[in-house]
Amino acid sequence: MLHPAQATVPVRSVAAGKTVSPAGRSNTASPSSLGLPRVLARLFLLPALFASSFAVAAAQPASSDGPIQESAGPDATAQQQTTAADGTSTAEGTSAPERRRRQRSLEDLIPDSAVTDPEGWASRGASEGRIAERAVAEEALANASGTPEPDAESGIDEAADFTVAWPDGEGLPQIDPLEPEPGIDFAADLDSPLDGVPDGREVKVTSDVTFVFPTTGVKFPSEDDFIARFRELSIIREYSNGEDNLALLAARARSDEELLDNLLRNYGYYDGYVTRSVSGAAGDAGAPDDAEASAAAEGGASERKPQRPNVRFDIVPGAQYLFGAIDLGQLPTAPDYEELRKAFEIMPGDPLLADKIVEESFDLDKALGESGYPFAAIGNPSLLIDHDRQQGDLTLPVAPNGRYRFAGVTSAQPDFLSGKHLSEIARFDKGGIYKRSDEMDLRRAIQATGLVSGVTITKRKVTEPANGEDGSVELDVSMTKAPLRTISGAIGYGTGEGFRLEGGWEHRNFFPPEGALRVRGIAGTKEQLAGVTFRRNNWHGRDKVLTFDVFANHQDRDAYTARTISAIGTFERVSTLLFQKKLTWAVGLEVVATDERDQKIVVGSNPRRTYFIAAAPLRVQYDASDSLLDPSTGFRLSARVSPEISVQNSAQSTYVRTQFDGSYYQSMGESVVLAGRVRVGSIIGTDIVNIAPSRRYYAGGGGSVRGYGYQEIGPRNGLGEPGGGRSLVEFSMEARVRTGLFGGALWAVPFVDAGNVSRSSTPTFKDMQYGAGLGIRYNTGFGPIRVDVATPLNPRPGDSKIGVYVGLGQAF
Repeated sequence: MLHPAQATVPVRSVAAGKTVSPAGRSNTASPSSLGLPRVLARLFLLPALFASSFAVAAAQPASSDGPIQESAGPDATAQQQTTAADGTSTAEGTSAPERRRRQRSLEDLIPDSAVTDPEGWASRGASEGRIAERAVAEEALANASGTPEPDAESGIDEAADFTVAWPDGEGLPQIDPLEPEPGIDFAADLDSPLDGVPDGREVKVTSDVTFVFPTTGVKFPSEDDFIARFRELSIIREYSNGEDNLALLAARARSDEELLDNLLRNYGYYDGYVTRSVSGAAGDAGAPDDAEASAAAEGGASERKPQRPNVRFDIVPGAQYLFGAIDLGQLPTAPDYEELRKAFEIMPGDPLLADKIVEESFDLDKALGESGYPFAAIGNPSLLIDHDRQQGDLTLPVAPNGRYRFAGVTSAQPDFLSGKHLSEIARFDKGGIYKRSDEMDLRRAIQATGLVSGVTITKRKVTEPANGEDGSVELDVSMTKAPLRTISGAIGYGTGEGFRLEGGWEHRNFFPPEGALRVRGIAGTKEQLAGVTFRRNNWHGRDKVLTFDVFANHQDRDAYTARTISAIGTFERVSTLLFQKKLTWAVGLEVVATDERDQKIVVGSNPRRTYFIAAAPLRVQYDASDSLLDPSTGFRLSARVSPEISVQNSAQSTYVRTQFDGSYYQSMGESVVLAGRVRVGSIIGTDIVNIAPSRRYYAGGGGSVRGYGYQEIGPRNGLGEPGGGRSLVEFSMEARVRTGLFGGALWAVPFVDAGNVSRSSTPTFKDMQYGAGLGIRYNTGFGPIRVDVATPLNPRPGDSKIGVYVGLGQAF
């Protein structure tokens, strides 16, 4: 007997003597058991057939023609019959050959009732018509023979003149007696009444479906999951529109009954059964309520409401079967069998759940892949159900096929990405135990370079396991190159920054492996730039980047103007969307030649100053948030320290620029995230006049205090222009609230920012500037698009009333 507990788990059933399905139906289908009822039926019907034939023969007048002629009606008995010389029977006016030649026309076949009342005849149906025709024919036969119809309730004496000549036995074939059928004992069971459905507790599953569970015995422990899965898979629920008629609902109920049978077996109830019943019909009148009954009693008219069809499933789960013997194939031959067996958590005596078999098979496959078995194979599971023991014996063919260690990585395109470089990208070492996750991680890392459009990794055996030693496996990597050149452009606008046009060209593998060359330029109302950047990704390790950047730019800010040439080298460990790291760092060396001046106080009294600066910046960040671009929980801490030497007019100054940032994120359910940020900076070691304006601290703008222009917060000169400072303090708080619009992708973000810049090296909270506003975030597949609109709460003369800021990712 096959119980489809799970599509991937074949099931066989065994029982002593016979196999019976959970619904009580026989599951054996031998030819003898199928043929016996037909043989018995034929034997029982033979006397009736003989009696019927003889009755017709007695009622029909004899004819030498052989076939019985149709009676013309009650008047046929008045006709005088004669016998012709050729032996044929004739009647007055019409000879027998003529009557045989007359064929019944199509009109003769139409009943009179169908002509006089077509709609009534159609509503009564064909069966009623056939019954009426048969009654007329029997009456005609009785009138034709002149013999009254015998009373079925009377004895044989009332029909004493009724004689039937027993057929001559000569010429009949001899019938050999049949042997008794061996399976005839089952007929004794037919005398016993069928088990009824016990009374139960009703559960309204959908508007069209009601479940009834028994109230006696053991409670169905999987009831909630059982109902939830039915709702997901039900044909009735999927196609219901509230207007289904009774026939359509009944057809769908048959499919759902099979679904419920399968679900019972999925949860281990192999003796359970389901009984369905359908009641009501769209458009049928339902039972009247009390008000209608009262109105009817008083003689008033009351319109009865139509009763909606409903399907009831009486579910009797029965006993839950348990796991019996468990056979895991060749798994015991593995050297670390005990650890692998722990990954397959099904034990004898556990409830027999088909889903558990699938889940644990997946867990075992994962454990094999993470324990050094790259060629392990797991076949399809099978169950042998024993109804006597109420257990299922599980067989899961497992073949470990030997344990292996990494031998290395080989590239099919060494001039593009060499095997040595791929080994540096990999997170495993040569000789380490094979792990499937390390192989998948290497695949993702190669794809993340942006140099390939496809990666194929093939495991190749180098040495076989032997004498208790592990084998070795090589990873052969084949890649499909992606387009390597990119031309990019962007147009933007920011309050305080003006219009900005950017363009660039990049070759991502100009110096293999992963040596990118980028040429870029900026043309804007406040800034112009031209630069060349060399960048080598994954240099001497995964996610380690070496960068050299040379550029010349001109900036015209409200606080200063500067013409600068810079050369910067940086080596850093970066965090990526593929692998967000908790700890990142960067070290660098920077050489700058800049010609700058503060904004003019008096025409001609503020000449330019030339600075030569050397710096060695160091940055460390710890990221405990849950997302790189859209965090909702956790925190981030970062520190930046840059010792610098500045030479201006042969005067040398040394100082240290420091900056500390912290942010915290707290989710308040699924729809609200509270976020806060603080920044503190200080320049220690020299007076502000010895620090180039472009190296000082400023505040204001989209990444600082929103509502104010870019770098417009801080001490101002006599013309009201910002002059920068040696210390910085900033605070921000915002609530990110999901709106539910666009499928929940749109968020509203009210926020408040505050900040201050001081000429002193000690941060101060005096003269704080505040801004507030409202932003929106639209979540995309890679991060939110940010639009913020803010206004200053305590503006100073010259501050804008509104600031608009657009960017990718959260503000912090």
